[in-house]
This record gives sequence, structure tokens and C-alpha cells, in this order.
Amino acid sequence: MDAAKVNQLKLFIEQCKANPSILTDPSISFFRDYLESLGAKLPPSANEPGESHQPRAANPVVEESDDDMDEDIHAQGATNAAEEEEFDEIVESDIELEGEIVEADNDPPQKMGDLSFEVTEESRDASQDVKAKAMEAISEGNLEEAIEHLTEAILLNPTSAIMYGTRANVYVKMKKPNAAIRDANAALEINPDSAKGYKSRGMARAMLGQWEEAAKDLHLASKLDYDEEISSVLKKVEPNAHKIEEHRRKYDRLRKERGEKKLERERQRRRAEAQAAYEKAKRREQSSSRTSGGMPGSFPGGMPGGMPGGMPGGMPGGMPGGMPGGFPGGMPGGFPGSAPGNIDMSKILNDPELMAAFKDPEVMAALQDVMKNPANFAKHQSNPKVAPIIAKMMGKFPGPK
Repeated sequence: MDAAKVNQLKLFIEQCKANPSILTDPSISFFRDYLESLGAKLPPSANEPGESHQPRAANPVVEESDDDMDEDIHAQGATNAAEEEEFDEIVESDIELEGEIVEADNDPPQKMGDLSFEVTEESRDASQDVKAKAMEAISEGNLEEAIEHLTEAILLNPTSAIMYGTRANVYVKMKKPNAAIRDANAALEINPDSAKGYKSRGMARAMLGQWEEAAKDLHLASKLDYDEEISSVLKKVEPNAHKIEEHRRKYDRLRKERGEKKLERERQRRRAEAQAAYEKAKRREQSSSRTSGGMPGSFPGGMPGGMPGGMPGGMPGGMPGGMPGGFPGGMPGGFPGSAPGNIDMSKILNDPELMAAFKDPEVMAALQDVMKNPANFAKHQSNPKVAPIIAKMMGKFPGPK
């Protein structure tokens, strides 16, 4: 902690010890409340006139007016309404799509070839022979038989993307889209430019209603190896894909607009709350000033007429011509612990150092500042010219009886 601040705190504590009535100042009520929360027992002089020595209620403030309460209720109601609006979710409308969708096949995964298998000329030729049998079975409509032959061909030559693509196409004919997608993925893993792989996977995805993914695969297949079947399927797939895309863009835009409105509403709410808090604090401060009418720590409204005789035009019996301008309006509130009739003016008038200091405008300004609020002494204590004079002046005033 900064050494200067520690010294200021020490001086403030010493001032409180010398004159506990300082603790009646509302501006430092938080410090008094803190002391009492620790179980500290404050002397009677630390209580305001007529106040018994009982712990204060926390946060002594001016009671809220009905207007304040109405404003708070109105503000809270507006906030709740805004929050309810924020929780309104955007409900998306249904999309009218065309085309048939098949039920997904949940059969166990088909056999796949071992890519680490060493393919020889003999195994490659054997694979081609088995594939020929599969093509014959397909032409005869025996799809299950074709799958068996193609599986054997894949095991003989697991590095052939064509074999996987061909079997994927048979699975599409059998309306087993998941199996077809597994074979298509295997074909594309071996050959990323496999037209059969993209074509069979696109058709399988269309069967599952995955319209956008299907359109993407079919467009790639068409670029690699165009055929009429791909074009025919795309005519059915693309309209649905476009509808889905437009639907997503629409609601993405709505959500973005809703988000921007929420942010703007939140900014407005915070500004309104800040303004309301400022106005409320201002009204409390004005109400507190009207209620207290003066500087706590002395008589409400200050010392009537200031220090007896006042000092306007000069300090009675003091310097000829008086102190220029004197203490304007007397000594409002007096130094802590002062009260009318118990000030020995001779102690001040007979002190050469004080009388000399009164001629210094800087010292006079500091004295008036401390008279307005004794707690302001802390900000002058580092001034070697002012601090000793203020301390000496405070020493001339009697403490609480």
C-alpha cells in the first residue's frame, strides 16, 4: 500500500481518537458501520445528538420517496418485459420438399478389403473374373448374388476403387443407402477423383433426404464423368437443396437481426439504469442536504452566526482592519467538537504564529476547506505550511465533554 496513503489513514485515525464526533459525518458512515460490524464500542460523542449508543442500521440513507419506488417498479417492469421478449425463440416454418425417402438400412457393415494385402497379377486377374460374374448377375437382376461376387472381388483386390464403387451402386439399387455410402467412402479414400464414388454416394444421400449433401456429390460426379442418370437425379435433388439453403439463410438473417436488437436493447437498458441511478442519487443528496442543513459534527445548520461575533470584517480585538474578508459567513459548523459559548478566543488571538498564518491566502483557503468538512484535513496534511496551522487551530477548540 502507498506510504502516503498509510500516513493519511494514520492521521485520520488520530483525528478520530482526538475528536470521535467526526464519525457522525454521513460521508464516512461506511467507516463507522465497519467499526460497529467488528464489535467496536464507540464513545457517546461519536453519536449524533439524541442518538443512543446502539449499532446503526446498515447503510443509513434518506428514505426513498414514493416517486423513487414507483420509478424502480416501472424500471423493473420494463426490464422484465424486455427479458421475456429476449427469450422468445424464433420458430422455423416447415419446408415443403418433394421426393421419396427410404428408411435407413441398419444391417451390419459389409466386408471390406485389407489395404495392406499385397495384390499380385494373379489376384488382380482373379478379381476381374469374379467382377464379370457380378455384372452378369446385375443384368439378370440377381442383386444379392452380385453383392457376393463383388465382395469376393474386393477381397482379391482391395485397392480397386472401381470395385467399391460398383458394389456401392448395387447397394443403391437395393435401397440400402448406408451400405452404399460406406462403399463410396472407401472408393473415394482410394481414389479422391472416383466419379462412381461421388455418384453412388450422392444417390444414397438423396435416398436418406440429405438433399444438400447429395447435390454436392452429384455435381462433383457430373464434372468428373457426366451421364444422364446423374442429370436426372439432380433435377429432383436440386430444388429441395435450394429450398433448404434459402430457408437457412432466411432464419440466419432473422437470428442475426434479433441478436442485434437484443444488444441494442441491452445498451439502452444499461444507459437508462445508469441515468435513473444518477437521478436517484442526486435527489437523495439534495434531500439529505435539506434535512441536515449543515455540517454534522456540530450544531445543525452550522454555528449560528458563525463563531461568536463572527469574523466578517475582522477578528474582534484582533488585527487592525481584521482579517481580509474574514471567515465568510462565520465558521459554518465549526471545527469538530466546537459549540457556541465554549471557545476561548484569547487562545487564538494571542498566538502570534496563528495570527501571522491568517495573512497567508493559502492557509486561509485550507482552513475554510477544513471548516466545511473536517475530513478534508487529510488532503492538506502533506502541506508543510498548512498542516501544522490546521492541527494547531484544532487544538485550540475544546473536545467533547
